[in-house]
Amino acid sequence: MQYELIIFDWDGTLMDSVPRIVSCMQAAALEAEWGELSAAEVEDIIGLGLPEAIAQLCPGILPAQAERLRERYSHHFVTADATPMLFFAGVEAQIARLRGREQQRLAVATGKSRRGLDRIFAETDSGAWFHASRTADETRSKPHPQMLSELLAELEVPVERAVMVGDTEYDLEMARAIGMDRIGVTYGVHTPERLALSRPKWIAHSIDELFDRLYGE
Repeated sequence: MQYELIIFDWDGTLMDSVPRIVSCMQAAALEAEWGELSAAEVEDIIGLGLPEAIAQLCPGILPAQAERLRERYSHHFVTADATPMLFFAGVEAQIARLRGREQQRLAVATGKSRRGLDRIFAETDSGAWFHASRTADETRSKPHPQMLSELLAELEVPVERAVMVGDTEYDLEMARAIGMDRIGVTYGVHTPERLALSRPKWIAHSIDELFDRLYGE
């Protein structure tokens, strides 16, 4: 099936940003005097909005400490951490190929903030790739489906003509909540077994496999 609208998660789906997210969150937790966080703990919450991620990572954290952690995470991610963030190999060419298809529309649904997404759009000159986007701070965080519902309404696409692509159960569960087709990718953070619980149409194990099937090959 060729979908009229393809909605992508960002971190771990299009961009190889997981190592930077992990290192920044670990540094922020230490500076906020919460303590050490394992890489696995941080990877588990990637995709959620930042307040929701902190609440899940640090159960019982007090509001002032949570705000300190949030501030330090943002500082590291924007200015202090030099861990490279690149698109997964082949993403730029594959997106261009999809955009060349008549009436194809593309969107982003991400746990990033609007400021964060716009920053990476500008840094990578990728904002023009997408017809619309939603971030966790301007709607509801995943796995709530509000950002998907808003994208469908903005682009005037029925749910049966759209698909959500992501590397976490949060991506797939928000699509499942409104009956949208969903595709999992295994090169991000959640395991194939975990993704399978959300009953995706299929699971891709590489960028080439993902885009070849999205393109209908």
